[in-house]
Amino acid sequence: MSDFDDLDMNLLSELARDGSASIPVLSKKLGVSASVLYSRTRRMVKKRLIKKFTVEVDDSLLGIGVKASVGMNRDPKFKELIRKGLLETPEVVSISEVTGRFDVIVQVNSRNLEALHAVVIEKIGKIEGIISTETFVELQKTSKDPVYSII
Repeated sequence: MSDFDDLDMNLLSELARDGSASIPVLSKKLGVSASVLYSRTRRMVKKRLIKKFTVEVDDSLLGIGVKASVGMNRDPKFKELIRKGLLETPEVVSISEVTGRFDVIVQVNSRNLEALHAVVIEKIGKIEGIISTETFVELQKTSKDPVYSII
């Protein structure tokens, strides 16, 4: 059973949309006193439901022009070596072990297609234990604001 209620989920949804929203603004929006929201937020942080408050960065202003997902199959004996090699690759932004056609899917950011090619072939492809890769270039992305509810 969850320690959280509908107010917690509404507050969490609002903070996920805009982590910089002030408690007084959220108080008006949710129709709940600011002191209640302060204590709810502190409790969610203390219970680790909220792990951190963060910022959203416009990657294009940093020169990131291409984003891609790289699915890969690996030799299980090299799992930790591969993980270490991927973590040491600056262009790799996340690593997910998955089920299905691939063993691992990594998200990669690069300046352009040539830089992406170099990352996949010269960096990722040379990590010992990687058997094969398949790259999916992101053409367009539509993000959806999360809405949390008690399951």
